[in-house]
Amino acid sequence: MNAHVSTATMTVLVPRSALRLVGWRVADAFSTRAGVALAATLVASAALAQLQALPGQPSVPELLVKWTPLLAQGFLFNVLISVVAMTIGTAAGVLLGLARISRHAPARGVSWVVVQFFRNAPWLVLLFFVMYLVPFEFHVRGVTLPFPDWIKASLGLALPVMANMAEIVRGAVQSIPTGQWEAARSLAFSRRQTLWMIILPQCIKRMLPPWMNWYAILTMATTLASIVGVAEMMTLTGRITAAESRTDLLIPIYAYVLLWFFAYCYPIARWTRQLEARYAER
Repeated sequence: MNAHVSTATMTVLVPRSALRLVGWRVADAFSTRAGVALAATLVASAALAQLQALPGQPSVPELLVKWTPLLAQGFLFNVLISVVAMTIGTAAGVLLGLARISRHAPARGVSWVVVQFFRNAPWLVLLFFVMYLVPFEFHVRGVTLPFPDWIKASLGLALPVMANMAEIVRGAVQSIPTGQWEAARSLAFSRRQTLWMIILPQCIKRMLPPWMNWYAILTMATTLASIVGVAEMMTLTGRITAAESRTDLLIPIYAYVLLWFFAYCYPIARWTRQLEARYAER
């Protein structure tokens, strides 16, 4: 009986950081296996397509090598959209998050509505909304300024990022012990000084891992821009398959595209877990 109680007690007293570490290691192992499986799918589909190819047709590896420069340009466009959208979403999200903890009830109410609306709105609908709402060009004092589709797509993707970033900021600020606010008040710091000089600097390490996680999610979501006509990687992939007119190319080339995104987002995910583990130990 005593041994049973001792074992149960030991189970309960396992540190949460250890449980997190086990979970992160499992996630790393699963992600690594997913990458290996994706690469194996690419090789197997290319081999199968080669068996189905007609005599005289170029092999699938030759076609992938041929179109890689164009696909690389499209992927860099995806990265550009993700960087622009994340920059806009982060800047707007910080301001919106600060409004969520404002002392003024109207500011809190309006920011709450904005956050809930854009957090729960479908990303594709927001893309179409921005595409049709924002004009293709602006006329300023007789000068026509074009407004490219990819910038509008970046704005559309920045809206849900903004809402989620606002919640990250709010949660990080509220996680700081209230004793620090009281100590700053006793030193004659104003609320604004306390927020910008004491609270927010401590929030950076708490916000960085979820911010990186949302950047990886956003990068994968940039493929939605192909639906609204932006010439990114998925759009170029569709044009390539149409130009080659080979059904046996479909699975290998899309597996190839998946491998590009996996190779870009997987290191970000690993770095995010490493930061979470480092900050959890402190």
